[in-house]
Amino acid sequence: MPLKIGHRGAKGYVAENTLASFKKALNFNVNGIELDVHLCASGELVVFHDFTLDRITNGSGEVSQFTLNELKKLTVQDRFKIPTLQEVLDLIDKKCLVNIELKGKNTASACCEIIKNYVEKGWEYSSFIVSSFQHLELEHVFKINKNVPLGVLTKANLEEAITFAETINAKAIHPNFSLLSKRNVKATQDKGYLVNTWTVNTEKAIARMNLYNVDGIISDFPDKL
Repeated sequence: MPLKIGHRGAKGYVAENTLASFKKALNFNVNGIELDVHLCASGELVVFHDFTLDRITNGSGEVSQFTLNELKKLTVQDRFKIPTLQEVLDLIDKKCLVNIELKGKNTASACCEIIKNYVEKGWEYSSFIVSSFQHLELEHVFKINKNVPLGVLTKANLEEAITFAETINAKAIHPNFSLLSKRNVKATQDKGYLVNTWTVNTEKAIARMNLYNVDGIISDFPDKL
């Protein structure tokens, strides 16, 4: 069976990328949790999806222009706080795989430093996978620490993702599920890559991904997997 991976925690049930959402995903006994990170103005990695605050917080503007102290004063959907990556890792506490998607610019270096620190505390590199649509950030991770497992995100071109993955010794390809067929999943796996697909929410789509034998399914509703 594919790995059950909660998208931004359990986004279908609780506000995305919040500690409450990650707790909900853990309660569903997920194999993995996917989250997003940006570098804020004071240098910390915060767990947040959008480049701007407007959609789900009571703030406005670019995440990267605010300090951690300023971000902590905001609320997500009127009740939750924006967590740091360390706060989320402390909550997960080696219970499952952590897929860190690098969203913002200059996130690679800080992410590598945090992963290294947690490995020194007893985590394994295999407990992490760092993914991104941004090739420059993934290249930067590869240059800094070749022990960090990498995943190449794509929503448009599977072959292009595989070609790039070869240059950074990536472990996985993370395609949108609409790109996949049984044939190209097997072809990608035959080249040595895991196929972790997103964002698979309907029972019909989940059944199709199971039929295609993907390695992991990222879903807003991880309890359905």
